[in-house]
Amino acid sequence: MDIEHRRGVVALALVAAFMVFVDGTIVTLALDQLAVHLHASRSELEWAMDAYTLSFAAVLLGAGAITDTLGAKRAFIAGLVIFTVTSAACAFAGSMLVLNLARLLQGAGAALLLPSALVLATASATDERARHRLVGWWAGAGGVGMAAGPLLGGLLVTFADWRAVFAVNVVLGVPAVIWSTRSMPVVRRGSRRLDIGGIGTATVLIGGLVFALIEGPARGWLSHEVTTAVVLAAAALVGFVWIERSTRTPLLPVSTYAHRGFAGVTAQGALFNFAIYGLLFAMSLTLQQGRGLSALASGLLFLPLTGLISLANLCAAPLAHRFGRHTVLGLGQAMLVVSLLMVAWASTANQLWPLVIALIPVGFSSGLLVPTMTSQAISTVEPALHGAASAVFNTARQIGAAVGVATFGPLLGATHGLDSGFVTCLFVAAAAIATSLLLTAFTQRPARVNMAA
Repeated sequence: MDIEHRRGVVALALVAAFMVFVDGTIVTLALDQLAVHLHASRSELEWAMDAYTLSFAAVLLGAGAITDTLGAKRAFIAGLVIFTVTSAACAFAGSMLVLNLARLLQGAGAALLLPSALVLATASATDERARHRLVGWWAGAGGVGMAAGPLLGGLLVTFADWRAVFAVNVVLGVPAVIWSTRSMPVVRRGSRRLDIGGIGTATVLIGGLVFALIEGPARGWLSHEVTTAVVLAAAALVGFVWIERSTRTPLLPVSTYAHRGFAGVTAQGALFNFAIYGLLFAMSLTLQQGRGLSALASGLLFLPLTGLISLANLCAAPLAHRFGRHTVLGLGQAMLVVSLLMVAWASTANQLWPLVIALIPVGFSSGLLVPTMTSQAISTVEPALHGAASAVFNTARQIGAAVGVATFGPLLGATHGLDSGFVTCLFVAAAAIATSLLLTAFTQRPARVNMAA
């Protein structure tokens, strides 16, 4: 692969990461227009958000195995086509039923895109330092997407309408599909068989779990729908364990799940998303309903948090190379705990500027953690399993995000008195990151990055 192709592949992988993560935050600011234009109920509006998260998390683990087995190029193109076509279907939807069904398929396309994009981004790396740098770029593109989501959504809704929120994916996706089909070189794929049984049971397990977490607070934890989802998830868990122990080609070698470093960093990814996505959700409601800010003004106030995440993503690789991933994880988590407590203090002020200042170290410390955790996760397995390992790690993150939103919603309380509920959410988020810091101490080895690896 020549240098032009390498750069093109990396650029395309970064665009894909941007698209996947921007879609997780951009839709929130279109909900009011959906309620008016498509006569959406509160439940239908919730599913406009949750359908994407549900299918994304459910399909992601299997998507990593598909990437390793069928090849990153095939998985990437398939995911990109699905994501682009379903984004167009969302943009032209005439009813909430059509839109939410399209969102389900869109999440599946995103699940195929994410691990294949990471494999493509790191395929040209010649050593561990270069791989960590490319992971940082990939995570940075996702961070930019997450940062751009609220602001871009506010701009599109304000100056166009809700359809533009979905159409932006088509504008990016169509040329990306054309380029990847014509010019993307083939990245060497693994030789192992596809574990259909493991993919199927994992999809039911994660889908049932995430559905129960999303619907439990609204429908009641003992409702028929939620209990059915829990029973299906439990049965799928038993089936998944049995299949993975008996098959010759599991999604990941069983020993990987027992690997202290991999298990620890996967749990850290879940705790991180629990705290950050729960914080984003709670902060959005606090600013708009509690303080009466517009969607665009709220999006601008997110920039100290999400913008610094993007910047720190790019600093993570050189810092990890100089001081080691273990040190970056520990310092980043310690800084994040202190910063969340600072935000809790600042949020009690009448003015907004203390909150804005306190969000800056939250964003920077968060940005150091994602690429470092991702590199730590894939470093525990052989290169042929990088797609599956990244999928397991990111699946845990998605589950953590769903749990965070489901937890922080009730903690935030009713429309009145959101500020006190927001403080409670921040203390819970700080406790989650403190737990993650303990996991760094007990599960991650303090090894430096090897330049010659």
